[in-house]
Amino acid sequence: MEYMTLNDGQRIPLLGFGTYKATAATGVESVREALRQGYRLLDTAAKYENEEQIGEGIRLSGLSRKDIIVTTKLWREDLGYAQTKQAFDRSLKKLGLQYVDIYLIHWPANAKNYSNWRQANADAWRAMEELQAEGKIKSIGVSNFWPEHLDALLQTARVLPALNQIEFHPGYWQPEVVAYCQKRGIAIESWSPLARGKVFGHPVLEGLAQKHGKSVSQLCLRWVIQHGVSVIPKTTSPERMAENLDIFNFSLTDEEMRQIDHLPEMGFSGELPNNWPDRV
Repeated sequence: MEYMTLNDGQRIPLLGFGTYKATAATGVESVREALRQGYRLLDTAAKYENEEQIGEGIRLSGLSRKDIIVTTKLWREDLGYAQTKQAFDRSLKKLGLQYVDIYLIHWPANAKNYSNWRQANADAWRAMEELQAEGKIKSIGVSNFWPEHLDALLQTARVLPALNQIEFHPGYWQPEVVAYCQKRGIAIESWSPLARGKVFGHPVLEGLAQKHGKSVSQLCLRWVIQHGVSVIPKTTSPERMAENLDIFNFSLTDEEMRQIDHLPEMGFSGELPNNWPDRV
């Protein structure tokens, strides 16, 4: 495993385990298996409705709590100072934990849904700063924030976001957002790294994967981490979990990185932070 150090000093694995859609017994077992295989970064969210299963999987793993990095997220309908505190308490209770390692604003408020979207984000952030000061959260960050949302947040924030989790995959990797964040010391984490399955069968990716003796999944995950970005692929398959971990024994050349960087758009989710609740 390789690691990155966040701007607050917390060290996290470059490769984590995503749990979106891993619910009920499947969620519990997938988390336990992922931890057994060596994953130490788990990503969930209130919106995923599986925090109880994630907590149970952690307890069943037998691992020490301090050896596991747990991320969860504040849903966009719970922004605001008091609402954030309440939502965090619900998440902590469902997880059955004493603290969360990383807590993110899942989506920024926007003008369609908040009369003052800047204030809604700022109030949520103030609550998160207080929770961090109380020791209930180690690192605070955001998800799906564009530079305009970060610019507004930084006008009042006392703590710089440690992380911005964004859609990042071949065919849609938001280089402007990445450059903005990395210039300011805000780490980037990739969700949907396999472009919702659209990477499979792509001739460029298939050719490069074959050249390296790797799968397309491994190629794409390697491309992500060579951008200095952490990644949280999701799967409930033990075989896929093992395959995803096996990306630290090869490297892509600068030219291969450029080839993937310049692939035309594919696999875009249609989710944009300023379009909620509409999709493009």
